[in-house]
Amino acid sequence: MNKLKTSTAILAVTMAAAFTGEALAADTTWNVSLWGKRRAFTEHIEKLAEEVAARTDGKFEIKLHYGGALSKSRENLDGISFGAFEMAQFCASYHADKNPTLTVAELPFLGVPDLETQVAVDQALYAHPAVKEDLARWNAMLLMSSPMPQYNVLGKGDAPSTVSDFEGMRVRALGGIGKAMETIGAVPTSVTASEAYQALDSGTVQGVSFAPHAHLAYKTTDAGNWWTTNLNPGTVNCPVVVSIEAYEMLPEDFKSALQDSVDPSMQHYLDTYAKVYDKWYPELEAQGIQQVTFTDEELAAFKAAAGEPVWEAWKEEMNAKGLPADELLKLVQDTIAN
Repeated sequence: MNKLKTSTAILAVTMAAAFTGEALAADTTWNVSLWGKRRAFTEHIEKLAEEVAARTDGKFEIKLHYGGALSKSRENLDGISFGAFEMAQFCASYHADKNPTLTVAELPFLGVPDLETQVAVDQALYAHPAVKEDLARWNAMLLMSSPMPQYNVLGKGDAPSTVSDFEGMRVRALGGIGKAMETIGAVPTSVTASEAYQALDSGTVQGVSFAPHAHLAYKTTDAGNWWTTNLNPGTVNCPVVVSIEAYEMLPEDFKSALQDSVDPSMQHYLDTYAKVYDKWYPELEAQGIQQVTFTDEELAAFKAAAGEPVWEAWKEEMNAKGLPADELLKLVQDTIAN
């Protein structure tokens, strides 16, 4: 009899736990495809998941998958297009032909002074009808940006003392940054972020162009011995997108919860990124990395060669594709100016 009572009690507890778990299960679960590991670059997505869960009492769950578990970084937009997952982060320069309108934000020497301005630029750009139409071809709706400061180069070997010392140097540099580096004789390569450390350590490249958080995240500081403090050739544009089909299937309160979570998530990102520099310069000192600063005259010559000429070439290419290139570049420039 005691055994029967005990078994009945255990069964009751097990069933109660099962029903409780079922009651607490999310009504809707979205999967997010990311690469690398959790870092400053992904903090707004972490915050977004928290905010959405809180605003829907846990009924709308956003699950983050790191390390390319769902897709390779260069294939995230493809994954969105055929519904492999509901949300993803990617960088426009990974496949410029698939998202040509976004590449305007990757042009060199645009003069974006800070991350707050970059957020404003991205918001204006993502709201433009031509950009929306461009991404809709892939079933993608732009949700929020991943603003990054100007890139600089961390390298291995003899440190450049002048801009001309980059001639013949193989540098991991994408998009407009790569085109800018070409103008000073460097050889840009499209090594992915995850491959950057190995490429630098093995000598496949002699320099890696990243924002500070990425140098920290991918440990390039362990392989390099010099860093350019003020080359500032540009940055890359890495939006977070959601599946249009998945978004349209959401109930209205879930849509509102998602949209209302964007602003606090972006503020969290900016606050987090501000702390990166608290680690960055001590890391350079700890690793004995030489900091290379170029003269104003050298930088002016670099900008003259790699600024407006690259912009004009970009406009010609985009206009040939039937895209409003002049309008998009003016939108970016006006947003920066204002």
